[in-house]
Amino acid sequence: MKDLFNRFDGLNILIIGDVMMDSYLWGSVERISPEAPVPVISVKKKENRLGGAANVALNVQSLGATPLICSVIGTDSEGDSFLQLMEAQGLSSEGLIRLDSRPTTVKTRVIGHNQQMLRIDAETDDALMVPETQTLLSKVLEIMNKQKIDAIIFEDYDKGAITEELISSVVSEAKRRNIITVVDPKKRNFLSYKGVTLFKPNLKELREGLKVDVNTAKAGDLEKAAVNLREQLNSRMIMVTLSELGVFIMSENGQRIIPAHIRKIADVSGAGDTVIATASLCLAAGLDEFKTAAIANLAGGLVCEHVGVVSISKERLLKELDKAF
Repeated sequence: MKDLFNRFDGLNILIIGDVMMDSYLWGSVERISPEAPVPVISVKKKENRLGGAANVALNVQSLGATPLICSVIGTDSEGDSFLQLMEAQGLSSEGLIRLDSRPTTVKTRVIGHNQQMLRIDAETDDALMVPETQTLLSKVLEIMNKQKIDAIIFEDYDKGAITEELISSVVSEAKRRNIITVVDPKKRNFLSYKGVTLFKPNLKELREGLKVDVNTAKAGDLEKAAVNLREQLNSRMIMVTLSELGVFIMSENGQRIIPAHIRKIADVSGAGDTVIATASLCLAAGLDEFKTAAIANLAGGLVCEHVGVVSISKERLLKELDKAF
């Protein structure tokens, strides 16, 4: 496994999608408000972290590869704070476009006694206009022309940065250059990712995207849905994350369910980001889809042991893999 992780170090991963800032208010609850039947949080700490596609970038970085983000943020103060977080983390902001027409997405989580009590989203989910999409596409192509790209991740949160036009143009260019494409989808563009290498919905997204009721307890239900999806997208691999059941992986080489490892779950926020980042690096490093799914499954479980969105620890993952394999 150490050889595999060493191969991560030379990889460049292009991440296209919705970036956001995760803001946290940490505190304690001692009483109920006299104004309404709601708890009063006494705030002890405030914290901002990189979220969305930027958290995928942090996971890629934590595993030793170089992430390059292409996305849009606002010209607001939250956008300024986001760029400061990028700089502090040593991430390049050359692929970011600032727009007056939309705010920087901020998700504020209120956490009392290590439990999330409330989330406040400040955002727009309007799709980019055609000229804005063209500007973002130009930025993507500019980065692809400047340096070697080993994999492209579409990190779609349905906030509007990714459009059908952007998907088709980037996937077409990636195929021309023989670059693998990996997708973490949401509902809006679900069936627009034609011809990608790996498509990774969770179970809820699979049901919503195909408009079918997938019952994991019913024999053949999940497999039937995955075959349907793979045929519609013409993708090489389908990987469905199943929470406590693990992950399901299907390709031309077969299919299997890889069970989850038993853990003390504190927070599932950001687990999908870790799974997609880990899977992308494994595939880019030449690993087969089944080992890729097993390693990504393990990585996603590890970050669930922490409260809030955190990136994977390369050392911890390596230690766990040595025990598991």
